[in-house]
Amino acid sequence: MNGATRLGIGVIGAGRVGTVLANALRSLGHAVVGVTAVSNASLERVELLLPGVEVLTTEEVVRRAEVVLVTVPDDVIADVVAGAARLGLWQVGQLVIHTSGVHGLDVLEPARAAGALPLAIHPAMTFTGTSLDLARLSGCPFAVTAPAPYLPIAQALVVEMGGEPFVVAPADRAAYHAALTHGANHLVTLVTQAQRVLAAMGVDNPGRLLAPLVHAALEGALADGEAHLTGPVVRGDVGTIRAHLAALEEIREDDITAGYRAMCAFTARRAAENGRIPAATAREIIELVEGSDG
Repeated sequence: MNGATRLGIGVIGAGRVGTVLANALRSLGHAVVGVTAVSNASLERVELLLPGVEVLTTEEVVRRAEVVLVTVPDDVIADVVAGAARLGLWQVGQLVIHTSGVHGLDVLEPARAAGALPLAIHPAMTFTGTSLDLARLSGCPFAVTAPAPYLPIAQALVVEMGGEPFVVAPADRAAYHAALTHGANHLVTLVTQAQRVLAAMGVDNPGRLLAPLVHAALEGALADGEAHLTGPVVRGDVGTIRAHLAALEEIREDDITAGYRAMCAFTARRAAENGRIPAATAREIIELVEGSDG
């Protein structure tokens, strides 16, 4: 896309992602010609991020737009696209873009069969659905997937919004999204479990206590992977791990204990594979946390 190209953008699904991306494109001079919104929350997002934009039906949005952002939940995308195809709404040369991380291009096949150009663009960031997200688009990695002739279009749209596109093959989208989910969403669960243990001890503001350690661990892992791993597993401190398990059992939060046991076992296996601890020590730890140490 070049600076002189101005497109009519339609949004199916005024969620956190769709409204923010539409706002970003609108600020670049593109026209947002319509958006679908049903819930009170989505209507409020339209009012705040896309003031003056008409709330329309899916049929009206697709008929008016040169670019259609399909930003509904992952499990609904295929039905929305197929439903529009059955109504004969997709147009030859129309850009149809979904923002799901897990899906490739298969969910857009009914639109492609009608002559539309399918693109998948996934910003690798969390969204609040507010104006705070707009600045965070700058430098944000975007996973782009498209047929080879249309890949430059997807990349150009991302660059125009200030993002950094990288290509993900359709067959790799699920693995890509699993990595992001495991590394980000599950991190929240893990840190929250640690906070719950501290809160059970009566610690006020456990997040503040954890922050320096967690930030240092995360930064080290992002920079050097497992090289910065510390703690009782890589020291082979089986007695410490046994004491941890006893303490966690007293708190009576089964999900926390189960999470600790599982992560100890995974960490021990990786530490042995990387030569950080002897295989025998890893086996001892694994037998302890998996409850087979007798």
